[in-house]
Amino acid sequence: MSRREDYKRFIVFCLASFVILAQAVIFAFVWYDYYRELIFEPFWRKGNWVLIGIYALIFAMFARLYGGLKVGYLKRIDVFYSLVLATLCTNLVEYFQITLINRWFLPVGPMIEMTAVQMAVNLVWIWLSRWIYSRIYHARRLLVIYGERDPGDLIHKMNSRKDKYEVSGKVHVQIGEEKIHEMMEDYDGVIIWDLPSEIRNRFLKYCFAHSIRCYFSPKISDVILTGSERIHLFDTPLMVSRNMGLSVDQRAAKRAMDIVISGLGILVFSPLMVLIAILIKLYDRGPVFYFQDRLTKDKKEFRIRKFRSMRVDSEKDGARLASKHDSRITPVGRVLRNLHLDELPQLFNVLAGDMSLVGPRPERDCIMQEYLEEIPEFDYRLKVKAGLTGYAQVYGKYNTTPYDKLKLDLFYIENYSFLLDIKLLFMTVKIFFQKETSEGVDDIQRNALKESVSERDREEKDE
Repeated sequence: MSRREDYKRFIVFCLASFVILAQAVIFAFVWYDYYRELIFEPFWRKGNWVLIGIYALIFAMFARLYGGLKVGYLKRIDVFYSLVLATLCTNLVEYFQITLINRWFLPVGPMIEMTAVQMAVNLVWIWLSRWIYSRIYHARRLLVIYGERDPGDLIHKMNSRKDKYEVSGKVHVQIGEEKIHEMMEDYDGVIIWDLPSEIRNRFLKYCFAHSIRCYFSPKISDVILTGSERIHLFDTPLMVSRNMGLSVDQRAAKRAMDIVISGLGILVFSPLMVLIAILIKLYDRGPVFYFQDRLTKDKKEFRIRKFRSMRVDSEKDGARLASKHDSRITPVGRVLRNLHLDELPQLFNVLAGDMSLVGPRPERDCIMQEYLEEIPEFDYRLKVKAGLTGYAQVYGKYNTTPYDKLKLDLFYIENYSFLLDIKLLFMTVKIFFQKETSEGVDDIQRNALKESVSERDREEKDE
């Protein structure tokens, strides 16, 4: 199994290296054939090589950031979308780099033609690399070990990626651990689902000892542990979890970034915001903005600003989240929500310090109280300022369950870094045109809690 994994990683590395090299070669052709001759003082030989090498590094950085090199991991369409973003970002950066070298703007036509050729290369590479990958590696056969809760929903989700997973067996923990250990030998890995911590930990140790691939859903305590630090003052291993949110230097750096980026964002998007305001006003003559009280750090309330996307009387029957086919959403509002443009006025909230660019999305107090009744730990997310975007928005969906959103937001809080904020801001661009990130809850739901809210109690049992 170890050799198989090493071989697979080598194949993926070679495929990723090929697409990076191909993009760099295409840029090198355009550079030598066109731009180099227009620059007043062209580089000598090594200078040209350095410029091409920088291009390759920038492309590799963006491709890795957006997941464009994850052949065999993401779906074909997701890989293509990621490579499109990586190519556009790289070529934009490179054009401005060439402009700085020349000290004035150069024709952009060759860059556009180069981008079109690179898109075609990306398509061919995706098809070819996926074909190679699928011929060498088949879906992993997995065994689900479950307890009180039936794993049907999980199995359905994982089997939706038939190219990666084949959940072909499930067994209740009551059958006995020794019997389950014997069954593991017939599978490529196991999924530990909804088990008390004591039993789960025994399976984890067994899988580690026998080099068995293991998937499991983390509990809240597991997420908190991810942010702990190792202490090496003694010969006894210790870990410390500070549980204080962000440090003063982290808060200062984060606030500085919020001011700079929100200020620039307001300037850049002001023409678009004026256009949106006019369209909203022309549709029904109602107010352009929608104001609502939300909760941020330490349960402090603030007035959030959004472009109004629903009818003026949308909450006459009480507050509830938008659903998939919500009749309260106006035609203009539906477009704004699908493109996330209704969130633009929150840049003013960020500039004012009410919220941050990155952080857990703010909830209304009444919705928060409903969540707290089922998930008492839900206010753990309020250790940091609410955000315009966040970990749960990038890696989750609009209708992701509150319990899963809580764990995603805790991952962010416990593993915070300035670079993580930068990464999430870039990743936010990727989700703009992905429908599932703006799709509402089911029509019969008032909030994001599912009917099986007792899921959380069972999952956390015996933690």
